[in-house]
Amino acid sequence: MSVRKREWITSKGEKKSSWVVDYFDMAGKRRMKTFAKKKEADAFAATAKVEVREGVHVADSASATVEEAGKLWIASARASGLERATIDDYERHLRMHIVPFIGASKLPSLSIAKIRAFEDQLREADRSAAMIKKVLVSLGSLLADAQERGLVARNVVRDMKAKRGSGEERKAKRQKGRLKVGVDIPTREEVKALIAALAGRWRPLILTATFCGLRASELRGLRWQDVDVEKLEIRVHQRADRYNDIGRPKSISGERTLPAPPMVINALREWKLACPKRDTGKIGEDGQRVMALDLVFPNGSGKVEQLNNILRRGLHPAWIAAGVTMDTGQADEQGKPVLAPKYTGMHALRHFYASWCINRRKDGGLELPPKVVQERLGHSSIMMTMDVYGHLFPRSDDGEEMAEAERAFLS
Repeated sequence: MSVRKREWITSKGEKKSSWVVDYFDMAGKRRMKTFAKKKEADAFAATAKVEVREGVHVADSASATVEEAGKLWIASARASGLERATIDDYERHLRMHIVPFIGASKLPSLSIAKIRAFEDQLREADRSAAMIKKVLVSLGSLLADAQERGLVARNVVRDMKAKRGSGEERKAKRQKGRLKVGVDIPTREEVKALIAALAGRWRPLILTATFCGLRASELRGLRWQDVDVEKLEIRVHQRADRYNDIGRPKSISGERTLPAPPMVINALREWKLACPKRDTGKIGEDGQRVMALDLVFPNGSGKVEQLNNILRRGLHPAWIAAGVTMDTGQADEQGKPVLAPKYTGMHALRHFYASWCINRRKDGGLELPPKVVQERLGHSSIMMTMDVYGHLFPRSDDGEEMAEAERAFLS
């Protein structure tokens, strides 16, 4: 492998020069790459020498553009059987955020500096911080797929994240802050008011969400066969995605059996009598279409209920009826303030369930150990549970216990 200077004179008589790296790849094929500066050529030569020796080097001319690799990545995602919603997100990130800025770039030309510049471009194009983070995750996945195909030697996105390390990520977590009771997590008094305001078809659904901690997708996919009213248990074996397609939980940990309090079971018993049935597509002996119970919380025709309907028709009116609201700063036709629910998403109820599992018994909680809380929530790891809810667990060094320890020490 050699680095040499090349000089020439243009047709206009101008003297030009560049630096050429001349080397042979793993297959013994001669390759040349040109640079404007010697230090750039030297840096490439050092990297290429190691990559050739390790058998991972990919020359620019033998690689693909980001856009071309993106098409292969999407095809691979489809072949792997990923959820439709996930593939749609990947395609949207590729089409709207990645290709317009770096789609024409050759994969080996990507560097940490270029990815940082890509981040800056996304910010200047008014992409939110959350969207930028998602796009970088997708780009990292794209490069990992390209790396496995031998189209690029390194995944610069993951290299960049490793180089950033804990510094920026810790700073981002500090800025985001921990979940707060009364802000992100409904208080016990607010939940009591919500329960008192519940009525009709939404009562069993919201009670199940509050005291069993199911995700919205798990509630929408819950079947009657997975509700055991005798054992007071609910089994989670499937979920409904944003397109109402039924599938398995995203992880093995998502499949779980949860104890349900009597209030939830009684509400489900009553609801089962009025629950809409699903058309099985079969014709009975009497010539009528056969209808059967399937989903626990379906829409009027027995099919998967839309999340937006649950929020707009069920949860939000219930919060407002309970008086758990916030002023929007607007007024209606009579001049009265327009109120909105203080908590807008279903996940607030899941947060409450987590806090209820964690809180001490003397405070009205279940006082469960972290590992059991993880299993109840269906988290894939205890680290996820502790990252989100670790600060809610009772401390063992509170004032009363410290005073008792002091008395024991001095006695």
